[in-house]
Amino acid sequence: MSPRGVAIPDLRERLFAAAERVVARDGAAALTSRAITAEADCGKGVLHTHFAGLDEFVAELVLDRFARSARQAEALEAKVGEGTVADNLQQVALDLLEALPAAVVGLAMTRPAAARHTREGFQSGAPAFDAIQRAFTAYLRAEQRGGRLAAGADTATIALALVGTVHHLLMTRVPGQGQDTQTTVRQLLAVLLGDAGQPRPPA
Repeated sequence: MSPRGVAIPDLRERLFAAAERVVARDGAAALTSRAITAEADCGKGVLHTHFAGLDEFVAELVLDRFARSARQAEALEAKVGEGTVADNLQQVALDLLEALPAAVVGLAMTRPAAARHTREGFQSGAPAFDAIQRAFTAYLRAEQRGGRLAAGADTATIALALVGTVHHLLMTRVPGQGQDTQTTVRQLLAVLLGDAGQPRPPA
């Protein structure tokens, strides 16, 4: 579902980025329409002019960031044969975690109206974890065809395990507590890919 009357993409992104800054600095409880427009240096009524309310706004923010992350995952196709398989996958996984702040995702899931709008967006075809999983699988299969991944590797299961871990981290991580996400993702990929994820020694 699309927000009402948002004709200026720059304004939409300006409000989204402002909301992310508010949450990062002051926490999810501080996210109000007034806090967002003040942070974005917009008129107080701008958000409600273009969105039905804060719930729709939060849902649209999450849908937008999922779509952006799906595009980044699809761009892995251009990296086939470059760098290492593990590094390429790790970068996209970490970008996904960065693009979807846990506090914002939590708001979208715990506010009933926001959760409903987000769910309706996914049901209408907005990209979600399944799109990212398909992109990971396609990338792994391309690397497999190129010989950088073992012929017997289960690419679909590797992609599912990676996406499942990212989902878990999004729902449970607390900044500053526990093992950092980069280490977690790197260790997971080392297990899933083994030597295939590392650069080959020189001939």
